[in-house]
Amino acid sequence: MGPLNGKTALVTGGSRGIGRAICQALANAGADIVLNYHSNRAAAEETAATLKTKVRLVQADMGSIHDIEKMFASLGDLRLDFLINNAGIWRHTPMGSSTAAGVDEMLNTNLRGPFWVTQCCLPLLNDGARIVNISSVAGRIGVAGGRSLYGATKAALDSLTKSWALELAPRRILVNSVAPGYITTDMTSDFFKDPAMLEMALKRQPMGKIGTPEEVADVVLFLCSEGARFVTGQSINVSGGSVI
Repeated sequence: MGPLNGKTALVTGGSRGIGRAICQALANAGADIVLNYHSNRAAAEETAATLKTKVRLVQADMGSIHDIEKMFASLGDLRLDFLINNAGIWRHTPMGSSTAAGVDEMLNTNLRGPFWVTQCCLPLLNDGARIVNISSVAGRIGVAGGRSLYGATKAALDSLTKSWALELAPRRILVNSVAPGYITTDMTSDFFKDPAMLEMALKRQPMGKIGTPEEVADVVLFLCSEGARFVTGQSINVSGGSVI
């Protein structure tokens, strides 16, 4: 019997990386999981097999309003206690050579997606529920190397976090965001394979290490716990001190 026994969480982008670690942390605490994935059914099933509670897999592209609405229609009247807006993408969007399609894809997935998921989720969320948005320290600082749009989407997600915290307070729904720094995931694997990039990242880490998905997931778990019952509208860096 874990502290989240009897609770149910929807985790978007839950099949790999940080999303997978979040599913595992919540399930280990007793929560049932609704695991959203985009296209990799095998990875979603592999993650589901590691969870010790009830798991429901739901496919949807978080950049598609149609897919999001179809996903929620499939959930029926399921009651939810936690919504984790984790799904996100990174694309190289340098000024001067970005494409309209690339810009739209990132805006749709990283910003419009969480907004629409949260709107669709509200009728299913119990009063006193928790919403956790997975942001990034890239939304707090200037970022070069074709990452400006990615940073902008994450800054916007932090802004939504604060506004939703105010808007949903009458229902006692707590809304917070978690902002990872350098974390080892599938999305960053190529980055860290480059010795120069790894050295640069480590120089920015006061603790001298790159973070893990589990270290992000543990903060999400805290925000879903009774210990965070009076925390809302906040954004917590999980960056090992790279952004202070």
